[in-house]
Amino acid sequence: MAAVCDICAKGPRFGNTLSKLGKNAQRRLVKARVKRRFDPNIQRVRAVVGGTPMRLNVCTSCLKAGKVTR
Repeated sequence: MAAVCDICAKGPRFGNTLSKLGKNAQRRLVKARVKRRFDPNIQRVRAVVGGTPMRLNVCTSCLKAGKVTR
């Protein structure tokens, strides 16, 4: 399923995750940064659009804000 909201077009964001220190915590040897992806919380809901029910991919912030009528 696509990780994009059909209402606000919120999509994935990308960033870094620092690795855990582990054995070398005393010497602070952290050298690894791992690329990762932050996905929005997308729900597949049945909503009424223009009087007809449709299935939409909607993020939970749009659901809480009431931008979608179920």
